[in-house]
Amino acid sequence: MTHYVDSEVGRLGTVLLHRPGRELARLTPRNNDSLLFDAIPWVGRAQEEHDAFAAELRGRGVEVLYLATLLAETLAVAEARTELTEQVLASPRLGDTLRRRVADHLTYLDPAALADVLIAGLAHEEVRISAERPGGLVWTMMDRHEFVIDPLPNLLFTRDSSLWIGDRVGVTSLAMPARRRETTLTDAIYRHHPRFVGTRTVYHPGLEHLEGGDVLLLAPGVLAVGVGERTTPAGAERLARQVFAAGLAHTMLVVPIAQERATMHLDTVCTMVDVDAVLMYPNVASTLSAYTVIAGPDGEPRVDGPAPFLRAAADAMDLDQLRVIDTGLDPVTAEREQWDDGNNTLALAPRLCVGYERNVETNAQLERAGIEVIPIAGSELGSGRGGPRCMSCPLVREPLHPTAG
Repeated sequence: MTHYVDSEVGRLGTVLLHRPGRELARLTPRNNDSLLFDAIPWVGRAQEEHDAFAAELRGRGVEVLYLATLLAETLAVAEARTELTEQVLASPRLGDTLRRRVADHLTYLDPAALADVLIAGLAHEEVRISAERPGGLVWTMMDRHEFVIDPLPNLLFTRDSSLWIGDRVGVTSLAMPARRRETTLTDAIYRHHPRFVGTRTVYHPGLEHLEGGDVLLLAPGVLAVGVGERTTPAGAERLARQVFAAGLAHTMLVVPIAQERATMHLDTVCTMVDVDAVLMYPNVASTLSAYTVIAGPDGEPRVDGPAPFLRAAADAMDLDQLRVIDTGLDPVTAEREQWDDGNNTLALAPRLCVGYERNVETNAQLERAGIEVIPIAGSELGSGRGGPRCMSCPLVREPLHPTAG
């Protein structure tokens, strides 16, 4: 199977999603902040919304893969099962006795049940403890509401833990402690699942912090990387070195963004909706800057700038200018719809994108600009601060240039 992505807008062929499950039901007012959710989602409704999202994609001819299914299939590979089990057992907070009890618990699970535990976590009361097999001091002193294995509610946002550049996958290095185990699951899938045998990588979790929501494939050979709350300058530089050495890109724009929850990733303020059109939060459109990074003759990244982002992007993409479509129509609406992921659209093809239906003005702006919008419900899906782009990792897009790939 050939997986290939060289842009944000080439016709989408295959996408990786994660249907929300028990991990969302683990969220409570006590832990939602530490697990990076702004609200407690209604799980059944979130699943209905996600199913409708997936149905829209399939209705447009997109192959939808589910992360949980791929993980269960991966865990049927003995090496992958051992690797992922040892990873959760290595947690220093378990202690030797509880570690043995958890290992016993996991041993008897079939691949699908083990995948569920690795995603939804393992609660204190779910560990098999008895007089003959006590949990030890750690289990005894744990609060009954604590998790022995933490849930991964943010796995919903598959864009962040991996991204494809050309025919290579980058498994990212997530900044927030609550999310770091996500990449161990994604990495195992790409290394052990039969579908991905032979896949070459361009990034891995042991490198500097870099998240997929901060990486935009503006055009074949041109990347933009946001640096802010999640992706560090060192992560951007490392990606530049990797993609230049592999011949996957010739230019990278490094874009400083505010280190705030509302602008946690570059794709919360800017997404591509056509080969020459970008949807942007107007409050930052005129102030966003970029450093242009290219490979120097000695192989070292060469940095120029900063320059206005829109000008630097147009130059790198060999365009006279980028068309800019604003989120909302007035400052208040723009701020509301940016918070509700109005900028976070998923392009299925040039001039065709998916967006949350609640962002009425933004969607109207897109339609007026000649961009067809497929509206989806997201009242519950958005409680983790992420839109259609955040919830999807494209694995196959038609190349924008027929000779590419």
